[in-house]
Amino acid sequence: MSIVMTGGGTGGHLAIIKAVKEHLKGEELIYIGSTKGQDQAWFAQDSDFAKTYFLESKGVVNQGLIGKIGSLWKIFTSALKVRRILKAHDARVVFSVGGFSAAPAALAAKLSSIPLVIHEQNAALGSLNKLLKPYADIFISSYLDESPVKAYPVKQEFFENARIRKEVKTVIFLGGSQGARAINDLALSLAPALKERGIRIIHQAGERHIDAVRTAYEKLGIEAEVFGFTTKLADYMKEADFAVARSGASTLWELSATALPTLFIPYPYAASDHQYHNAKFLVEQKLAWLMRENEIDKEKVLALLDEDLEAKSRGLMENVEKEGSQKIAEIITQR
Repeated sequence: MSIVMTGGGTGGHLAIIKAVKEHLKGEELIYIGSTKGQDQAWFAQDSDFAKTYFLESKGVVNQGLIGKIGSLWKIFTSALKVRRILKAHDARVVFSVGGFSAAPAALAAKLSSIPLVIHEQNAALGSLNKLLKPYADIFISSYLDESPVKAYPVKQEFFENARIRKEVKTVIFLGGSQGARAINDLALSLAPALKERGIRIIHQAGERHIDAVRTAYEKLGIEAEVFGFTTKLADYMKEADFAVARSGASTLWELSATALPTLFIPYPYAASDHQYHNAKFLVEQKLAWLMRENEIDKEKVLALLDEDLEAKSRGLMENVEKEGSQKIAEIITQR
């Protein structure tokens, strides 16, 4: 019998699959995703999966009536294909992380009376997960009191890199692999003041913006480590004492696991404003800071560097639960 994992489209979803499957060794794993988004780049060549399937599906949100009808029809026809896949692999459970990639397999699981376990990454539920929550056998969210697992599935290396920060020697700016113009602009505006303080800069500018950002630093006469996509994010976070970042769920919890005090600047156009609500969850516990893009104030950001970082850092280390991936894997294998 197999365990089917599904969902994605974005790195935030796919990071959950990657973290949880590390604790499913010895199981026959099947991945079902989409030809759209990042699914194939992440898992097409992943040897942990006995078989991978990528179907033609796309999101329903932010489309006109005709587009919605077309997307729903594609999801339904794909779900019928997935029913055959589930039967062929004798699937005993489907684990979904949401996103449009998950719709066909999640629907097929319910049509086939196969247990459906859902993980929601964000404080504001995604459209598909909100729709399927009443039908899930298990619904997991770090933001819900009733969730059987509160710990977010973060790779162990982030916890291993955790340390208490007391002063700022290095700042990391994280705009994601695609970059964030607002964070790039803020980093460059802060760079001269950071240089004066002897503070080193690490900057994830995004693949499309690397050259422009590097050139800007050179014109300022400032050395900075600039990159786009990286497999060394845990190491970069370990080096930093303060972060400025978007608040996608995976980034937020990785920073938290590393006990890294962070100013979150949420992406203003995220579905259901979920990045704002993710960050607000930590801010309400006095574990982070939050600014909207239209509220960015360079002087206020600089002032944060002189605040009590140790309290934030220690609070994160004491409050962020470990072993989320392992606990979720245990729930899946018990189905």
